[in-house]
Amino acid sequence: MCKKIEKRWIVAFLITTAVCLTGLFWEHSTVTDSSEFNSTDTIVPADVAWLLTASCLVLLMTPGLSFFYGGMVGKKNVISTMLKSFICLGVISMLWVTVGFSLSFGSPIGITINDVEYGIIGNPFDFAFFNYVDEHPHSQMASTIPFILFALFQMKFAVITPAIITGALAERIRFISFLLFICLFSLLIYAPLCHMVWHPNGLLGSYFGIKDFAGGTVVHMSAGFAAIAGVLVLGKRKNVEHIPTNIPFVLLGTGMLWFGWFGFNAGSALAANHTSAMAFATTTIASAAAMLTWVFFDRLNGRKVSAMGACIGAVVGLVAITPAAGFISVPKSMFFGFAAAIVSNVMVNWKSLKHIDDTLDVFACHGVGGIMGMILTAIFAEGENASLLHGGWGVFGHHMLALILVATFSFFGAMLLYKFTNLFIPLRVSEEAEEQGLDISQHGEMLS
Repeated sequence: MCKKIEKRWIVAFLITTAVCLTGLFWEHSTVTDSSEFNSTDTIVPADVAWLLTASCLVLLMTPGLSFFYGGMVGKKNVISTMLKSFICLGVISMLWVTVGFSLSFGSPIGITINDVEYGIIGNPFDFAFFNYVDEHPHSQMASTIPFILFALFQMKFAVITPAIITGALAERIRFISFLLFICLFSLLIYAPLCHMVWHPNGLLGSYFGIKDFAGGTVVHMSAGFAAIAGVLVLGKRKNVEHIPTNIPFVLLGTGMLWFGWFGFNAGSALAANHTSAMAFATTTIASAAAMLTWVFFDRLNGRKVSAMGACIGAVVGLVAITPAAGFISVPKSMFFGFAAAIVSNVMVNWKSLKHIDDTLDVFACHGVGGIMGMILTAIFAEGENASLLHGGWGVFGHHMLALILVATFSFFGAMLLYKFTNLFIPLRVSEEAEEQGLDISQHGEMLS
């Protein structure tokens, strides 16, 4: 077994080495004369300052998520759970630069409708190793900030998405198999969804008119459905019951997530403007409404008002408002938080969902929160042909069709990737390793 494990890590190291050396010798092209890019004279300094800040805020969310999850698991698995979130900063960042950004925002590869190419995925060679990604703004994607800043901002979204999945698989998944899975997930599920929704010629965003301001569909639904697929493939833990180790960690993580979410949502306006300000406001109010709704609903159902419940409620509100943050008013954002908190609370306490052992209720919070956000966005989003109330049943129908497509693609796609990963590296740790705890058995570290 030791020899097999050594070979796996040798392969991982050689791949990392090859990527770094390729970057050293890669001939990087700069923008000279292209209609796709604007002159640097079009850069708006205020927009650059805000997007730099927003990028930092979104990066902070991943360490915040590690504290949020780490405080909830048992004492023998705190470090392993936190590391699985934190390692995404390294793995996905490298993957994003080499090919992930190009797959997400490269020129469309998809289907042609009325002589227009609507993309399902981007050309992997367009921006490989950040080729053509420099200080010049892209004329369609972000015309007032350097293209490299847009790429780095989007990278933080790609980083946190697989990190969200870790909460469902905590306390039983092998670390190196997790690394392989998140690479496959990012390239084959996240990148196509990102392209279809956010690329100017993406199939879902451009052709179907799907509204997703900051990632309710691309981030939270994809992560939620991938999480539930992983739970079904891995099976239940041997010891399902556990006592959360550190509630202050959960509070700290929630605060970091809430703080970072302002960059996540308000930053998605890609400018320092009125839309950004409105997204900032709707983000915090939806979270506040969800937090209060969660704790009061718990009490009405005979459960104590808990710190962990308040934290989960706040995060559910943040998830639900994400797809609509820049499209609705503040009063409507209260309803988003209220409705999502009740539905997610019911799902968290649903015995059938408990039975399959989603360790930290990732699907009930992120998956269901993302679904609620998408449905409510399809009803209330403001603007011409944006929702049921502003465009009619046809627009709403497109959103519901997209919801089904995204859920199906994320769930079954992730399940195939888990099974593919398991062919090469067993997904689940041994019973002895699980009993010992992943902190010691996987990493040789433990809480003092």
